Amino acid sequence: MGKLSKIMASVIVAVSMALTGFVASANAQDISGWQKEVSKKIAKKQSYPRAALRKELQGQARVEINVDREGNIVAHNLQSSTGHEVLDREIPKLMKRVSPLPAPPADAADSQLTMVVPLAWVLQ
Repeated sequence: MGKLSKIMASVIVAVSMALTGFVASANAQDISGWQKEVSKKIAKKQSYPRAALRKELQGQARVEINVDREGNIVAHNLQSSTGHEVLDREIPKLMKRVSPLPAPPADAADSQLTMVVPLAWVLQ
């Protein structure tokens, strides 16, 4: 067995997303439930690039995502890099895989919502 077969890789999506575009009367439970759905979908679709596994690279990034009323990701912007090009290159691919996200709650006021999603690639 090679070195890679002994490494457990995991990807982490934190639920602590910063959101804008919700009216003050938006139901906090609906928003929290939606955030959890988004987090689950991203975690399910996030993968560890083979090159990063071979080099045993780890990293954390923050990505700003603009989502329309149907859950489509209309834009994303890397706010903080993982520090590794191979992991950063995975982020646009991940955004394509997860779009569309679950539709935001009906209480969302704007036609587009912006959220900041923390992503992590961790070897265990």
